[in-house]
Amino acid sequence: MAGLITHSLNGVEEKVNRPAWQPADGPLFVVGMWRSGTSLLYALLNQHPQIALMYEEDLTHLRSLFWLPRDTPQWLARWDFWNEALTRHKVDTTKIPSGISDLRTAARAVYLQYAKQRNGATVWGCKSPTYHDEITRLSQAFPNARFVIIWRDLRSICRSIIEAAPGNLFFSRRGFVLRAVLGYQEMKVQCDALQKRGGQVHQLYYEDLVRDPATTMQEICKFLQIPFNARMTRLEGADRTAIEEGPHHSLVKSEEIVASRNNPSRLPPEIKSKVERYIHMWRKQYCGTWPLYPELPEGVSVDPSVWERLRDRIAYRALSFWHHTAPIVFSFIPLVVWEKYRKFAHARRYVRSLRKTDPSGDLSNNGFDGRPASQEKLHDEQA
Repeated sequence: MAGLITHSLNGVEEKVNRPAWQPADGPLFVVGMWRSGTSLLYALLNQHPQIALMYEEDLTHLRSLFWLPRDTPQWLARWDFWNEALTRHKVDTTKIPSGISDLRTAARAVYLQYAKQRNGATVWGCKSPTYHDEITRLSQAFPNARFVIIWRDLRSICRSIIEAAPGNLFFSRRGFVLRAVLGYQEMKVQCDALQKRGGQVHQLYYEDLVRDPATTMQEICKFLQIPFNARMTRLEGADRTAIEEGPHHSLVKSEEIVASRNNPSRLPPEIKSKVERYIHMWRKQYCGTWPLYPELPEGVSVDPSVWERLRDRIAYRALSFWHHTAPIVFSFIPLVVWEKYRKFAHARRYVRSLRKTDPSGDLSNNGFDGRPASQEKLHDEQA
């Protein structure tokens, strides 16, 4: 009996002495270009018991959801329809307070609820390539936000996009490689501007992460002011349930950290040449300090022409316009209308992707019945 009483008292004392949950003042945003290793970095960061990042939730990309008064259940339902973020993360929406009608409060409430569900983690936020050109806006909306920016050899990024495109409606979109090339520079411009304003920014390279994960993750922990945890150097046991299935996520879904197998030398010659021209120009602009990778082969000494830059910039602005306009359209069109459009758009893109692999246009052997065979959930901007 005495032993039971002692055990009970020890349990009470442990609860009393346990420190109260004290989450960080602001969110952590992990940002990079598509196919730059953001998913790998996300999985490793979430191995730390004090870190709880959501995966491509993109709520702050949907800021137009809050342009008109909407109560909590309304914007939660519309947001989940966008990319199933709440469903993927199993967020208990009953714990989200009602009466929230502004973006900052909404994002904080959801992020913190997810952190509570993950054993009361103190570092909260999300990772998403969607924010590569929204760093400035995020820093204004969340003045206490911290940013971890990941870079990668741009040739490898483009090659990875091309390899992921077959069968993937998102990466097969027209102009996606150009968005990556020009978006890479845009992310640099906004990152530098944030640093000049005194923003909290930590930068790393994918190549260094896969070569020496221990050192890379130790530096991130130092930036976040939390103790390093050795689990952050491996994928075994990592929670990747919020990451959708697909061949393009096979490496992050594995149990070992390995460098991507795509070979940038296998890029189509015209794309490889364009990327290397831009890298050569940027190296001169930044006195050889950016981008750190790759080492350009000898003989690459040509910048993109004024005409090429102007043409690419116009095309990039047009592509970016839809990227930022789609959430606005989505925020005001009835969901039943948007659902019908989504089915139509997915079917059309699916037919187009099949015809790329079957130039004859005969779809009878593909089992196509007017609906996408893939059950992959896409963002509405990707529809």
